[in-house]
Formats: sequence, structure tokens, C-alpha cells
Amino acid sequence: MDIKLKKYSHLFITKVVVFIIAIICLTGAMKAVVEVEIENDAEFSNAVEDHYFQSWSYIQESEKLVRNLTILIDDYKNEEHILSGGTIGEGEWRRVEENLFSDFKFHSKSYNPELTKEKNYEMFKQQYVDEISQAKEKMIKDDLKEYHLLMQNLEEYEVPLFYANDGTNVFTNTTLTEKRQFETYPSYMIFEDYKQEMFPKETKENEYLYRLTQHLDGLDPEKTVVYVAFTEEFLDFKTKEWQENKTIATKNLYKLIGFLVGFIFSFSYLVLVIGRKSFKDQELHFHAIDKLYNDIKIGICIFIIPLWVLLVDEASENIDIFLLPITVPIAIVGLVLLLSLMKHFKNKTFFKHTLIFDLIYKLVTFVGNVYRSGSIGVKTVLIVIGYPILVALTFFMFPVTIGIAAWFAYKKIKSFKALHEGVETIKDGNLHHRIEVSGKGEFGRLASNINSITDGLKKAVDSELKSERLKTELFTNVSHDIRTPLTSIITYVDLLKNEKDSSKTEEYIEVLDQKSKRLKILTDDLFEAAKASSGNIPVTYEKIDIVSLITQGLGEVNDKIQTMDLEFKMNYPKDKLYITADGKLLWRSIENLLSNIFKYAADGSRVYIDIEDLGNEMLLTFKNISATELNISADELMERFKRGDESRTSQGSGLGLSIAKNLIEIQKGRFNIHVDGDLFKASIHLPKYKFSNK
Repeated sequence: MDIKLKKYSHLFITKVVVFIIAIICLTGAMKAVVEVEIENDAEFSNAVEDHYFQSWSYIQESEKLVRNLTILIDDYKNEEHILSGGTIGEGEWRRVEENLFSDFKFHSKSYNPELTKEKNYEMFKQQYVDEISQAKEKMIKDDLKEYHLLMQNLEEYEVPLFYANDGTNVFTNTTLTEKRQFETYPSYMIFEDYKQEMFPKETKENEYLYRLTQHLDGLDPEKTVVYVAFTEEFLDFKTKEWQENKTIATKNLYKLIGFLVGFIFSFSYLVLVIGRKSFKDQELHFHAIDKLYNDIKIGICIFIIPLWVLLVDEASENIDIFLLPITVPIAIVGLVLLLSLMKHFKNKTFFKHTLIFDLIYKLVTFVGNVYRSGSIGVKTVLIVIGYPILVALTFFMFPVTIGIAAWFAYKKIKSFKALHEGVETIKDGNLHHRIEVSGKGEFGRLASNINSITDGLKKAVDSELKSERLKTELFTNVSHDIRTPLTSIITYVDLLKNEKDSSKTEEYIEVLDQKSKRLKILTDDLFEAAKASSGNIPVTYEKIDIVSLITQGLGEVNDKIQTMDLEFKMNYPKDKLYITADGKLLWRSIENLLSNIFKYAADGSRVYIDIEDLGNEMLLTFKNISATELNISADELMERFKRGDESRTSQGSGLGLSIAKNLIEIQKGRFNIHVDGDLFKASIHLPKYKFSNK
């Protein structure tokens, strides 16, 4: 069962069905609210009220009346009191006078700043007599207008019956004046002599009763009495109306709770599956609506709520007809936008995908790019223009901006000083010095560039020193290797000129032949090394079976192998392995390696030749054990005229490995050697032959 639920949980049709359920629940909840609040002018609080006398509706019937009576008794009293200025408070009149004095101060020529405030105030009262009188009359007229408006409201009351007396003024809508007369009614409120009497007793348990008593707390309880009573007919009508509203409110409250529970479950499901195709799907999939900025979505959601209230209010007379056409589209739009916001919240892009964030980010990026890529002049202009704007926007944080500016300037001065000292050090010849400047600004990039120049100079100097050393060694080794056979040839030629013995003559001629051949080998190797290093050797690429090439080559040198009692071990794949190379040049490289092995390998040792298929290339490896200790590095062995024996007693020019390396590189391959104790290892990487699909 669980597997089936997972199978259908993220289907598009499932999401659509649950979305429709959510819209139905949301619309149902909104309809329940409208039916209670607008259609029946009720409140959901009616559902939890046990009795009419404990309801907010009961308090509403007298709350406005008591408030108006309190204002009349405490503030306005009667017309004579208002006309005499009794309603004008001292603080209120002081504010009016201060406003008029300010007008006098800024607009009157009579104002003298050299005089005291008291003197100017006397002049103000003399000059602004009419303005002060007019201001006072206006305040009296406004209070008189409010007084008559309150009296008019009282005249509209038929029920409840009321009587209020402050000892002088009486406000009433009935001929009843005695407390006992009001107590004959089925519901009444008596406020007299610090006492509050209410009937029936349920009224005292009304949680909204404070809305009445708070108006009466400011009155003088010794002089003031307030009586309020409700007739039986009025109470019967209101009780019946309240009971109907309670029934409607209770029914719709259950509806509201049910629809809200349904909406919460359906919305929670949609939030869980929105943007994903399965529970294992880690990626959130966005649609066109998700591209809309989140703050715009929030703005639309905030706008459609009062829009719905306004439209419902306008259609209140025909709410049954227009409620669904108004509510459903707005609910759909709101829910779609809300789910899109949830999708961004799950993707942790809720704030990043806002118009405000985007604008600020682009502005900061633009200013940053201009600042980083611009010249010192551009940066200076940005600072000169931007800093006053920053100060204006953050004037309340002025000390902070000053501190930030000082810190920024200190960092720049410190970076400039480090640059200056570093350049002086490098100028004195210390190419190993590094200029340390933090950050990615102009000074940071300049320091990095200077360090790069220093590294380049250091490499160039090291390369030049190495080149000079190699040249010196080349001249020394070449002159030594060539001079030895040449000296022998000169010596034996001189001997041959004066020798009469034919047997010795033949011996001299044989030595001359050996030395001349040795000299020819040296000159040929030198010439070949020069050609190989220059790259001026024509290369003819062809398909070569590398295993067959090595097997045939080993057959040609079998005599040398047997003489040294060497045992060759070959390891290679079973399948044919073809490479792209020049056969002659490749064999010349391998021949040089074999020649190196024959010269320096220990007699009776093993030589390993491994061939590996690396996919796009082939790896050919030669490994042997040297007869003498290899007290020289691999890099030095690759140099020209270097030999494994530093005593130079062996035959050869020392150019074999260098020639092999250059020839392999000409064929787009790689050549490396590795020395580990007495183990010598040479590796050749060559591209494999690519078969055509035709």
C-alpha cells in the first residue's frame, strides 16, 4: 500500500486534484465567514455565548448611549457652559496661543528678538486680539456643534430608556426619574452612589461589561446618577435575533473548522510535493510563475485580500450570486502564488529571488566592477560622489561612517606602504621577496602582478644559469670525448710515418681504424642530437604493431643479449595493439634505450618490457638493474653528454637518452625516466592508432 502511495503521490493529476480540494476548502471557509459576518450581521463569538445577557450584542445596545451620556455630563453639560468657554481646556488653549505666537514671531514686524519673551508676549496679545478672539469663538462653535449632535443622537433612542443627572443637567428620553421605576423592567442598569446594580444577574458575568463601566469611571459618583432599562418587547425581539445568529454562527463555525482542517492538510501536501517528481527527487523544478519576483508575489497576495473584501462588500445585496465568482479566482491566484513562495523557500532562494535583492545586488556588483576595473581616477570619483550620499543616507550613524572611512583609508595606506617597501627590496636584487597585500582591489592585483614578474625573472635567471652550465659542460665533454680519439689518431699517424716493421704497421692501422670510427660515432651523435632538438626531422606517421616491432628488434640484438646473459621479460595485452608513429624514428629511440641497457645493465640480470593500453594512448616501459650505483638524478641523466658512470670509462657519447626523448616528442609522445636506487626505468607514451568507421 505504501509503495502505491509513493507511486501516485507526485503525479501531476494527483497534485491537480489536491489543489482543487484546497481551493474548495478555502472557498468554503471564506463563504462561512461571509455568511456569518455579512449576510446575517452576526459574529462567530455568538456560537460560544450561553445567554443573550452575556453576549456582545447586549452590551452594544447601550455602549454607545452610555458613552454619549458620559461626554455630555463630563464635558459639555449645557449650552451656557459651552458658550462661557467651560469646555476649552487649559492645555488645549495653551497650544492654540503658542501657534498664534509662532505666527506673530515669524510674520509680524513688531516682534523684537532683543526683547524678553514676556515683553514680546504682551505685544502679541495686544496686536493679535482679533485672532485670539476668533480662535476662541471657533473652538466654542465646534464644541457647540458637537453638543447638539450628541443631543440629536439621544433623541433618536426609544429603547433603552435612560435617565442621567449630574445634579444640574438632566438627559433623558422618558418621564421616569426614580430608581425604583427603572427596577420594574426585566433588564436594567443602575449607576449611583459608587454602586453598579444590574439585572438579570447574567449581565454581571458578561465579559464585555467593562466597555460600559470604563466610560462611567471618570464621573463624579456623588452627584451623578445613570439609569438604563430595556422593555420586555425589545428584549424578546433582540433575544430571538441573537438566538438565530447563534444558530447560524454555530453551524458556520463547524463548517469553518472543517474547511480549515481540509485546507491545512491539502496545503501541507502541496507544499511537500511541489516542485518535485518523487520523494527521491532532490532537484526543484520551476515554472513560468516562479520567475516572478517573490516580493511582487507577496504584494499581489496582500493586495487581493482587501480587493476580495471590497468586492464582497459591494456585492453584499446579491452575495449568494456573486460570492463564488468573486472568491474562486482570487483563491486560485492566492494559492498559486503562495505555493510558488513555498517552492522558493524550500530552494533557499526566498530572499535572493526578490526584486529588492536583485536591484541591490546589481547595484553593488556594478559599483564593485567599476571600482575594481576602473582606474584610480574612477575610484576617486566614486568615493567622492558615493561617500556624501552614504553620509546623507546614514546621517544618524555619522560616527560609524567616519570610522569605516578611516579604517578603509588606513588599509589602503598600509597596502601602498607594503607595495613601496616590496618594490625597493626587489629593486635591490632580492628576487625571492614576496609582496603580501590582502584583498582583491587595485593594490592587491598590483602586488600579485609584481610577484608574478618577480617569479618570471627568477625563472628566467635560473633557466639562464642552467643553460650556461649546460653549455660549459657541453663544451667540456665534447672537447674531452673528441680529443681522446683525435689525440690517439695523431699519435699513431706519427708512429706510422717512422715505423718500418710491417707487423706493427698493421697494428697501428687497426688502432687508427678504431679511433676514427669512434670519432665518427661522436660526430654523428652530436649532429643527430642537434637535429632532434631542433625538430627539423621529417616524420612519416603510419600504423605500427608495437609488439611486433619490439620482438623483431630484440631478435636483431640477440647476440648482445646472449653475450651479457640478459633475460628479457615482455608483458603485453593479448589483443593486437597498434600505435600511430614513424617506424624508423621510433625504433631509433628504442634502439638508444636498448644500447643504454647493454652499456650499463648488470650481467645476468633481468630486463622488463611492459606494454599497457591506456585507452587513447599506449605506455611502453623499460626497466633494468644498473651494474654500477646510479649516483645521479633522472634530470641530470636527461642532459646531453651525461652518463651513468661519472668516470666516463664506458663507450658512448652520453647523447642517447636526450636523442630518444626528442625523437619521441617529435612523434607527439612523451618520454620520462625514473631512477630508484639501482633501478632504471624509462617510460614512453604514444598515441594509439584510430581505426576509421568506413
